[in-house]
Amino acid sequence: MNDLNSKVKALAAELGFDDCRIAQAKRATHADDFEAWIENGSHGDMQWLERNPNRRCDPREVLQGCKSVICLAVNYHTGNDPFPEHHPKNYRIAKYAWNDDYHDLIEKRLADFNAALVGLGGTQRYYVDTGPILERDFATDSGLGWNGKSTVQIHRQLGTWFFLADILTTLDLDADPEFGDHCGKCTRCMDACPTQAIIAPHKLDARRCISYLTIENKGPIPEEFRRAIGDRIYGCDQCLEVCPWNRFAKESREISFQARKEIFSHTLRDFLGMDDEAFRQVFAKSPIKRIKRPKFLRNVCVALGNTGTAADLPALKIAAKDSDPLISEHAVWAIGEIKGRNAD
Repeated sequence: MNDLNSKVKALAAELGFDDCRIAQAKRATHADDFEAWIENGSHGDMQWLERNPNRRCDPREVLQGCKSVICLAVNYHTGNDPFPEHHPKNYRIAKYAWNDDYHDLIEKRLADFNAALVGLGGTQRYYVDTGPILERDFATDSGLGWNGKSTVQIHRQLGTWFFLADILTTLDLDADPEFGDHCGKCTRCMDACPTQAIIAPHKLDARRCISYLTIENKGPIPEEFRRAIGDRIYGCDQCLEVCPWNRFAKESREISFQARKEIFSHTLRDFLGMDDEAFRQVFAKSPIKRIKRPKFLRNVCVALGNTGTAADLPALKIAAKDSDPLISEHAVWAIGEIKGRNAD
């Protein structure tokens, strides 16, 4: 490792990143696959992925003179039970959204990293899944784990519970060696997907994915997937949870990732009764706030349809009269599901 690489990795550790590795700036390994995925419409409503595919596939199109990609990992594993004692535990939220929006925390660290790299003579662009870069390709190139069959990045020490961040730089750094694919014959992630969104190894149809359906999807959740969503109201960790590499994962010491009491003290019925102001207060600084109340209550209605009882019907009947059709239509569906179970 040359002296410049040593300085970069020492900076990463000092700023709280859990791993740092370097890839050469080039056209992304799976650029052709990405372009075909977009052409097939598998990205659903995520229209920003269609913009400037050349830039997304090659960091040298994003930053003139880019020579290296600094790939960074931040551990967000905070245990498996976010609920207080005696809570009914009747819903699930993807672990990354248990507290504050990770973008805010990591972007501050990236800004400090960038300032230090400027002092070393570099010009940079940095992102935490917010910019035009196929970050998992470069993470794999750098040896920062490998891309699993679910398309989730897997790390030998962090398992699946980590955020990726990237710094494009004009500094000429030595590339680290790849670690290689260590999934072997394992297909646990594919077998466990509730909606069979992983249509083949390393191929995901986002339009079937529960994370997409409950977060990025702008409209109604297709009825064919509603029962499979179960009690999930924001995202889905199923393919992450079953990965055997998580046996090596250690809990993060970052307080900002710990489950927030203001969120997990509520029940599904509490959420259903929230107006816009209450929603904004409970989910202040949370990534959940980004999808706004109608989409969130759409998800809550689906979860109640799958897990609710007759005691939930009065709240759902009120929601069925909501002025937003996204809420009212899913509430009507939930009422029908609960009544159908009671009739059985």
